[in-house]
Amino acid sequence: MNGNRSVLSGWRAYLYILPILIVSGLFLYYCIGFTVYTSFHSWNGIDSEMKYIGFDNYIKLFDDKSYHIALRNNLVFFIFTVGIQAALGLMLAILLRAKLRGHSIFRSVYFIPTIMAPIIIAAIFRIIMDTNFGSLNEGLRALGLDFLAVSWLGDPKYALMSIIIVNIFEWMGFSMTLYYSALLAIPDEIYESAKIDGSGFWRTLFKITVPLVGGTTSTLVILGIVGSLKTFDIVSLLTGGGPGRSTEFLTTYVYKKAIEEFNGGMSAAAGVTILIIALILAVLQIQYTNRQQRDL
Repeated sequence: MNGNRSVLSGWRAYLYILPILIVSGLFLYYCIGFTVYTSFHSWNGIDSEMKYIGFDNYIKLFDDKSYHIALRNNLVFFIFTVGIQAALGLMLAILLRAKLRGHSIFRSVYFIPTIMAPIIIAAIFRIIMDTNFGSLNEGLRALGLDFLAVSWLGDPKYALMSIIIVNIFEWMGFSMTLYYSALLAIPDEIYESAKIDGSGFWRTLFKITVPLVGGTTSTLVILGIVGSLKTFDIVSLLTGGGPGRSTEFLTTYVYKKAIEEFNGGMSAAAGVTILIIALILAVLQIQYTNRQQRDL
């Protein structure tokens, strides 16, 4: 009797996770497998017939200049957004932890962009960054800085930088919230001891705060890797990958190949490369974090 109960108890655990296994297997792993399968075929994305062509899609992909631009843009986007977002988020969290007057209001204000729909943020910044009537250029002209009043979204030199600024505005509050939670877990005695020892703000920041919130920074980097590789909405809404291909991202490249050019094979091949890049960067980041924790 006890043996039967033990067997049932073991199967019950599998029954609990069965729904998520079915859902993830159907909607995630099947799609990944089908994408890998498609990447070795010539397919327009509509017909039922697919022609096997081996690695031809990958060869064409790596010879495509637009793909190189998308890779470069994703790399630049990742470096600037993750670094600046983390730095600004940490500084805001430190200010909030100091419990200055009105800190609860500021915390809400900084976090609001994170919960706003991307289409709303894009619409706001399209108005702000309008070349002729945008408040940004109007303000610069009012200050006599006409030479800085440029076409923020229409000039290839500034379009990518503008997208980075908008993304930082959208997600800075998220970084701040994670850092704020991490800072609350640090005992006040540590900071009081540092103050007694005569440690100034910057020394306390780099010798105490930054190492102790290293786990949060690692989390933000991993989320930044994933976020930068899947960034689509804000790019599509602000520039659509243009002007020309100057703000092409891997996701917009995949979309255009599949939907606009009816090249499902190359689109799938590009999607597979995104998956491989994400896996490699995530593994490297986890190994780096584990080494850092062992050294502490």
